[in-house]
Amino acid sequence: MNFKSMRERLLASSMICGAALLGVAAPAMAQEEVSEVVVTGTRIPSPNLESVSPVTAVSAAEIKATGVTRVEDMINSLPQAFAAQGAALSNGSTGTATVSLRGLGATRTQVLIDGRRLMPGTPNTSGGALAADINFIPSALIQRVDVLTGGASAVYGADAVGGVVNFIMMRNFEGVRVDAQYGLYQHDNGNDVASIVQRAQASSASPEFYQLPKDNVRDGEMSQVTLVMGVNSPDGKGNVTAYAGYRHVEPILQGNRDYSACSFFSGSPDFGQFGCGGSGTAFPARVGSQVVDVTGPGNTFRTRVGSRDVYNYGPTNYYQRPDDRYVLGAFAEYEITDWAKAYMDVMYMDDTSTYQIAPGGIFAGTFSINCANPLLSTQQRGLMPATTASGGGTCATNPAGTFTGIVSRRNVEGGGRQGKTQHQQYRYVVGLRGDLNDNWNYDFAMQYGRVSFNQVQTGFFRTTAIQNALNVVSVNGVPTCASVVNGSDTACVPYNIFSLGGVTQAALDYLETPSSQAGNLFERVVNFSLGGDLTEYGVKSPWANDGVGVSIGAEYRRETLDYAADYVAASGALNGSGGASPPVNGSFDVYEMFAESRIPLVQDAAFAKNLTLELAFRYSDYSSIGTTETYKIAGDWEPIDGLRLRGGYNRAVRAPHVLELFSPQNVVLDGTQDPCAGLAASDPLVARCAQAFGLTTAQVLAIEANPANQYNGLTGGNPNLDPETADTYTLGFVFQPSFLPGFNVSVDYFDIKVKDFISGIGADTIINRCVDTLDPTFCSLVNRDANGSIWLDPTGYVIDTTLNTGSLSTTGFDFNLGYRTDLDAIGLENMGGINVNFVGTYLDTLKVQSLPGGDAFDCAGYYGTICSVSGGLTAPNPEWRHKARLTWTTPFTYGEWFKDFSMSLQWRHISKVTLDAYSNDAQLNNPGLQYESDRTLKARDYFDLTASWTMRDNLNFRAGVNNLFDKDPPLTGSSNCPTGPCNGNTWPQVYDAFGRYFFIGLTADF
Repeated sequence: MNFKSMRERLLASSMICGAALLGVAAPAMAQEEVSEVVVTGTRIPSPNLESVSPVTAVSAAEIKATGVTRVEDMINSLPQAFAAQGAALSNGSTGTATVSLRGLGATRTQVLIDGRRLMPGTPNTSGGALAADINFIPSALIQRVDVLTGGASAVYGADAVGGVVNFIMMRNFEGVRVDAQYGLYQHDNGNDVASIVQRAQASSASPEFYQLPKDNVRDGEMSQVTLVMGVNSPDGKGNVTAYAGYRHVEPILQGNRDYSACSFFSGSPDFGQFGCGGSGTAFPARVGSQVVDVTGPGNTFRTRVGSRDVYNYGPTNYYQRPDDRYVLGAFAEYEITDWAKAYMDVMYMDDTSTYQIAPGGIFAGTFSINCANPLLSTQQRGLMPATTASGGGTCATNPAGTFTGIVSRRNVEGGGRQGKTQHQQYRYVVGLRGDLNDNWNYDFAMQYGRVSFNQVQTGFFRTTAIQNALNVVSVNGVPTCASVVNGSDTACVPYNIFSLGGVTQAALDYLETPSSQAGNLFERVVNFSLGGDLTEYGVKSPWANDGVGVSIGAEYRRETLDYAADYVAASGALNGSGGASPPVNGSFDVYEMFAESRIPLVQDAAFAKNLTLELAFRYSDYSSIGTTETYKIAGDWEPIDGLRLRGGYNRAVRAPHVLELFSPQNVVLDGTQDPCAGLAASDPLVARCAQAFGLTTAQVLAIEANPANQYNGLTGGNPNLDPETADTYTLGFVFQPSFLPGFNVSVDYFDIKVKDFISGIGADTIINRCVDTLDPTFCSLVNRDANGSIWLDPTGYVIDTTLNTGSLSTTGFDFNLGYRTDLDAIGLENMGGINVNFVGTYLDTLKVQSLPGGDAFDCAGYYGTICSVSGGLTAPNPEWRHKARLTWTTPFTYGEWFKDFSMSLQWRHISKVTLDAYSNDAQLNNPGLQYESDRTLKARDYFDLTASWTMRDNLNFRAGVNNLFDKDPPLTGSSNCPTGPCNGNTWPQVYDAFGRYFFIGLTADF
């Protein structure tokens, strides 16, 4: 068998496959030439239309039809992809965009560029997962995206447990191309929940915090322009394709949508039961059980009402983060001889994104105030108890005493807390490949990737400065910090939280302390592979025409990470920052050998037109965990023309990454609930909590709930981790009947189980299992502070460090359907043609086993504080998702000025999802979180309309609107809305949260 002819057949068949499967008319690109095809799932060239491994392909035309400037938006619309890091996250954002296939976590999804790995996207430790940042991918250069179902570790390495996303880039371009696009969101505010915001505004003493947006809003503008230039060498043996691009994204505030204008309390029958919620760190100030009375003279207290005295933190949070991205790069190759082609990739990105969350201030914690503080009124002193150690009584009766208790106040004067995050990423590939003869080829490459990270945070108070600014004395009638008098902090300025309008700019300048953090990540890869066709050597089955195809090789990879924050952030001195940011420094390297083989067993026989076996093996030697072995066995059988059956088994082994191994243990915001907080005396949980944690009834009743549902957890790495082991089974068929030209359908079953799963157990899982079962294994992981709390003080937390937990497994079915035909074939003459494309996934099970040997709970069809947080899960888990597109390629033309006109309608469906607290599984069922407002995230159907046309052969225009009917997202109350993935009362990485999206674009070739 001739190797070059095989490659040519592969090229032709891949083009046919793309046309059949993608179902979108592509604009004319006469200047492009595809010199080589990358087959996702194997290194061995294949002449077959379909690979043995199930692959979903997305074309460049499909990407342009979706109108996206962010690659993450296109990937997240695929049924196989679950929400991960992205532009719609603010609190908990790393400034990156990642992919999580099958819901197994972004760490277990490998991202490739032309079959070569993309380095992890950030050394930012707040995300806790090292995964590639797909912001790095210039969308205008994407030729095709292949999404491969899990178990590709034997071919691509350890990260490919959940699967592979392979970006095939445009190369060998000749000419000049400008691709530009502009889009914006438009939304008509008219959700019924607006009445809840109005009610809160009418009843609030501070109605300015409960404002509704205008009825019609337009925001979130996105623009992108990319320049592509390509030139061939004079001798025709080489090409350089270079690109440069800029993308700008405007922010969207939650206050610009009526359904996120306040943070809703969960309730029954709906959000109206309790109305708008918020944070206990409110405005005006809280001192012990008192708050400053806004209806009084401005310097008096009234008794705090926990359900009413909260701050509406939602409106100032970013729904969509602003972003500025610059990309620059080039792909070059030159044929030195018949057997040696040199190639090089150079890619660069500079991306700056800013998160914004609600204003900071004094977050509820224990502080001391001297009773002689001249900023206190007489009435306020009479309501502040002095500590027993300072003489008891009240501050009025004991002016030499000290008040010590909970103090909090929202810094409404200072604005939101922000983190300006910059990532600079570099990726270089240099290599040599070629055909040694008609049967053997080789590829040698060296790859270098680097990520530089820098973040500056503003709007946070320093905790020690707060204490100093509250301890004020009178010096000649002038309120002065005691620390100024004793010389311990001469910069201190008094912070007058006791009077409305008492805060000065000088006090804010003293308290607000900027901080910075920076890091670097390096990846070095050296790879050599040798591929061959053994037909001419007689190595073949006696029942087959083609011989055995093989690929063998070796790879070396080293990853290094260093991260450090300045002293303020590293020491945990910032109040309300979620915890300290300790330094991380670590590395590992791995030596690997791999081999693949494709063995045609039977060809051109009765009921066996083709029967092929694929084998793969990879041996890895890690400096961190020792040796591992991964392998694959797969096959396909074509009993008759047009019908192919395929299946496979893959063993994947994933070694822990640097953060999982070396991150210091640290108290941060982690959980969303404490079942023992805020209980009434009649609640049967009182006795249960007393027994679980060794408390008295009075101590349990004194535990204060956090209105924002944010609780502390001790998280961090573990250098003693073992690798994960995953087993993946796939079985399916591809049907392309000869009696219906242009039609194809495939159905594939997947079964993936990851054992020794590397993760935290989950703070909510731990504390609920403790209370439900009184199991000391779980109860010993809960450390309550002196007040019994796990949020008021860093000494209260749930231990949720990284472990080899039980397992995470998923099963389901993928469906792909495509049909293309001229309408002439069905009697509609001169009406053009149609394309139909359908991709759907049915999620049968998604099971989490918290500890080895324990029972697993199934999260398929569920969401909530367990099923969207535990075991690496980060989103609602609908049982059914699909996207279907119908494209009409019309015959309409008007000379050179209007031709190739096509219209496309896409239907995206997400099935309903039920709150996990309503599950019958004892590990999930939680009556304390059962609210009718949150019971179900109803199904959503989105429709997208796109049109494209060409002018004068070189100008291709496109325009469209996504979420055509401006469908609002399903909403979740605060009790079941975990910080991070749940943002603005919904899950904006899953659902269309911003309204209609209008876009227009132009691709101009010169």
